[in-house]
Amino acid sequence: MTRILLLGCNGQVGWELQRSLAPLGAVVALDFPAIKLEQFETLRAVVRKNAPHLIVNAAAYTAVDKAESEPDAAATVNSQAVGVLAEEAKKLGALLVHYSTDYVFDGSKPGSYTEDDAPNPISVYGRTKLEGDRAIHASGCKHLIFRTSWVYAARGGNFARTILRLAGERDELKIVADQIGAPTSAELIADVTALCVGLATHCPERFAAADGIYNLVASGETSWHNYAQFVVANAARLGLPLKLASGSIRPIATSEYPLPAARPLNSRLATGKLNRVFGIELPHWQIHLERVIAELVASQKA
Repeated sequence: MTRILLLGCNGQVGWELQRSLAPLGAVVALDFPAIKLEQFETLRAVVRKNAPHLIVNAAAYTAVDKAESEPDAAATVNSQAVGVLAEEAKKLGALLVHYSTDYVFDGSKPGSYTEDDAPNPISVYGRTKLEGDRAIHASGCKHLIFRTSWVYAARGGNFARTILRLAGERDELKIVADQIGAPTSAELIADVTALCVGLATHCPERFAAADGIYNLVASGETSWHNYAQFVVANAARLGLPLKLASGSIRPIATSEYPLPAARPLNSRLATGKLNRVFGIELPHWQIHLERVIAELVASQKA
């Protein structure tokens, strides 16, 4: 049976991966404090003890703004620990699955970014994530890196949940309208991961050259402002009592909402490579979001 080591199992994506990876083999799912990525020798020992055929790393330093004042901590988790995992995967002959981000780009491109576009991160978080990607490539291990953006789920901290909470507390919100991307559910990321891993594992002759980076985001595009309007309008339609109406969400520019870490204005990622190699068509961003909103509303009304 395939042995799978999943790190970061309590995060948004990691939680969904426990479900999606289960049919593929025996999953050992770990998270802090059972495993600390900054303790490299302990990390190596955990990998060697489990001797997995597949390592899935859903753990990361994701506090984007805090990373600006903690660059060493972000680099330890997002870059150096990832390099350790890649080295151990290479020694074992294991496949390493890792998750990257739209923050590796500066957001200045007019159209959607492809996997071949040159990265140019404008934040510590983006830079450390890019260093992790490069460490994997340099190790020579078998790998799949999924680059995603604007991740949300029915659990954990994310934009959709924050907007629902604020909509119950305030009668007006100001939301950035000049950053464009695609809200992508943790469920979708986990399901696509399992599908790609299953294909690469069971059809090795067909996917022998499938190693590399793949953009994995829902189709379509929107702004944070329109995203917020969609969340509030759908929650209201489902009968959740709110102080805020979707029409009371005011659009503002990124310059009007300064944060420690710079954000790419364009986070659009082209997913043609995922379709060409694995034959996967990704659904529109509204489809999964509608279901998550319904789940959140149901839990609040219960």
